[in-house]
Amino acid sequence: MRATRLVSLLLLLQSRDRMTARELADALEVSVRTIYRDVDSLGAAGVPVYGEPGHEGGYRLLDGYRTRLTGLTAAEAEALFLTGLPAAAAQLGLAAETTTAQLKLMAALPAELRERAGRVADRFHLDLPPWYLGAERTPHLAQIAAATWDQHALRIRYLRWAEPHEITRTVHPHGLVLKAGNWYLVARGDGRFRTYRVSRILDVDVLPQAFDRTEGFDLAAHWADYLAHFDQRRHRETAVLRLSRRGLERLPRLLEPAVVAARKTTSGPDAAGWTEVEIPIESVETAVPELLKFGGDVEVVAPEALRAEVITALKAMNRTYDV
Repeated sequence: MRATRLVSLLLLLQSRDRMTARELADALEVSVRTIYRDVDSLGAAGVPVYGEPGHEGGYRLLDGYRTRLTGLTAAEAEALFLTGLPAAAAQLGLAAETTTAQLKLMAALPAELRERAGRVADRFHLDLPPWYLGAERTPHLAQIAAATWDQHALRIRYLRWAEPHEITRTVHPHGLVLKAGNWYLVARGDGRFRTYRVSRILDVDVLPQAFDRTEGFDLAAHWADYLAHFDQRRHRETAVLRLSRRGLERLPRLLEPAVVAARKTTSGPDAAGWTEVEIPIESVETAVPELLKFGGDVEVVAPEALRAEVITALKAMNRTYDV
């Protein structure tokens, strides 16, 4: 652990002009006293590091000194693609490797490029999760990621929407996808690929047997195809609505993009400004709360089951407010 910290300290000094003991301590999450000891150790090992006193002082390396420790380790190389995603790296158990890889990259750059790269990091930050939603708990993510990398089979206990809700399957993990802040496992089992939301995996056992990846499998292409057919699989029913002018204007803001893109105008607008449209829906149950967002700017024409459920919901609201 101390050797890793000494390397990180050296790389920090190499990638920046000078740093105070407090700045180094904050970056490495240790005490200032530990930094003093580490700097002494580097000096004893022949590293030309020296301190400058005063308000503008700090530790720095002798001009022109370059360490040869900037080669990436295997784990750091694996973490390299996550250097801009610190939260994702931490979830995968690669936070330390990502930080070290980032330091080595900065240390290997010429001074001018180091400054430009630092400005990018200071001015742009990628935050994946959507507003108003907390991060999902994924306690088994690191285990799953390790099994995916090492090509070991997994036995997972999974909570799904359909009955039976809780199932156990043995799968071959082929890849992990981070979508809108949520992790998904793409795995093969029973001769087909399935997608599992990692937060809904209740338990994981990494099995000793290794597996061979499906020849020609391309995770990015598979995910693109999965997304292309996702809405078609989900939206299996159709609703016919009458929308006021205001309701038609609010449609893109109140319904999801896939529904808006698939809508069809069947008639109108009539003399009162109402337009009849046809939209895809997932089910009657999921459509009701979505349509209630429109208030009095929508009327359900069909199916009759959806119209009846909306009426039931409105009557219940009337009773609540004693209207």
